[in-house]
Amino acid sequence: MESRERVDARGRTEDLAGLIRSTATGDQAALGALYEATSRWIYGLVLRILSDQAAAEEVVLDVYTQVWRQAASYAPERGTPLGWLMTIARTRAIDRLRAGRQFEERREPLDAASSRPSQLANPEEASVTNERERLVRSALEALGPDQRKVIELAYYFGLSHSEIAAETGQPLGTVKTRVRLGMARLGEMLGPLLQDRV
Repeated sequence: MESRERVDARGRTEDLAGLIRSTATGDQAALGALYEATSRWIYGLVLRILSDQAAAEEVVLDVYTQVWRQAASYAPERGTPLGWLMTIARTRAIDRLRAGRQFEERREPLDAASSRPSQLANPEEASVTNERERLVRSALEALGPDQRKVIELAYYFGLSHSEIAAETGQPLGTVKTRVRLGMARLGEMLGPLLQDRV
C-alpha cells in the first residue's frame, strides 16, 4: 500500500502539471495559482543564489514571465513541474548574478580595473578545475538514479531533506539515507582521484 506522503506528492505534481498546461492555453488564473503554489520555493532558491531580496523578487517575476511564454514547452517525462520551474529559476538567477558582475566591472575606472588581480584561473588551474568537474559528473553518473536525484536536488537546487521528500514523494528517512549513502559513495570514488591530482 502506498504511503500517504507519496500519494500527496503525486497529487501535487499532477495539480502543478495541470496548472502549467492551463497556463500554456493563456489561462492567467492558472498562472496565478501556479505562482501561489510554488513561488516560495522559487524565491528561496533565487535568494540563496543572489543574496539580495530586491534582485531575487525581480528574478522571480522574470521566472513566471518566462513560464507564461514557455509553458507549452514543459514535458512531464523530462521532470517534475517544480523541477522545471527551479531549473528556470536557477538559470535566471545565475544570469542576473553574471550580469551584475559585468555591470560593476564596466563601471569601475580603468586604472582600478588594471590594478586588480585577475579572477581568471591560469591555464593550469583551469585545467585542474575542469578535470575535477568532469570527475564529479562522472561519479554522479555512476550512482544509482535514486541517490543521484536526491543529491542533485540537495546540492544543485539547494532543497532541504524535507523539501526533497515532498518533491519526490519519498519518506524523509529514505531521503536522508539516500543522501548520506550517495555522499559516502561519492567520497569513496572521488577521494583517491582528487588526492592524486592535488
